[in-house]
Amino acid sequence: MNHALKTLQQRFITFEGIDGAGKSSHLQTLADWLQQRGQSVLVTREPGGTPFAETLRGLLLAQSMHTDTEVLLMFAARNEHIHKVILPALEQGSWILCDRFTDSTLAYQGGGKGADLGRLRTLARWVQAELSPGRTYLFDIEAEVAAIRRAAQRNTIDKFEQEDQAFFERVIQTYRCLAQEEPGRYKVLNSAQTLESVSRQLLGDFSAYAIPYLN
Repeated sequence: MNHALKTLQQRFITFEGIDGAGKSSHLQTLADWLQQRGQSVLVTREPGGTPFAETLRGLLLAQSMHTDTEVLLMFAARNEHIHKVILPALEQGSWILCDRFTDSTLAYQGGGKGADLGRLRTLARWVQAELSPGRTYLFDIEAEVAAIRRAAQRNTIDKFEQEDQAFFERVIQTYRCLAQEEPGRYKVLNSAQTLESVSRQLLGDFSAYAIPYLN
């Protein structure tokens, strides 16, 4: 791996979990923590992050389509995101906090919808080259608990949030397998706990992780 990229990508932090796990709230908590310490922070999301990718996001979240089409659009959006946003921000010394990345595609389209994981990983190698998050936080929660949260918190739901409990069970199991495959990158947090408890664990882990990279 290119040494410069390996060093830069330690500032690329991703947040993963099924819908209703609370990851977006914790992402903002970490963004605030970094900004309070004078760090440059970019908060972004997938699919999305650029005008073109946001257009694709609208289609992906609303339109019914073949799973392979969904996968290709996800990676098209990701390619734009990486080259137009993530890499330039890393080169400028910013922390990147991203709500979902390739692990979501592996979990949702792979685990949830049955797309071949080998093919997804081939696309990931092509689009990402050597780029990988330095740290990934998985907000782990049982599917039925997440469903209750989604019902209580949201007025409108996208097509993924409309999937049944079995779908989300497959997704979370895939996430857990991914975390076991890369324990050095993943930090799994029990998101069924209170918001305050999860935030303390998140900041505790991150403050230790980030020491070599804080300027």
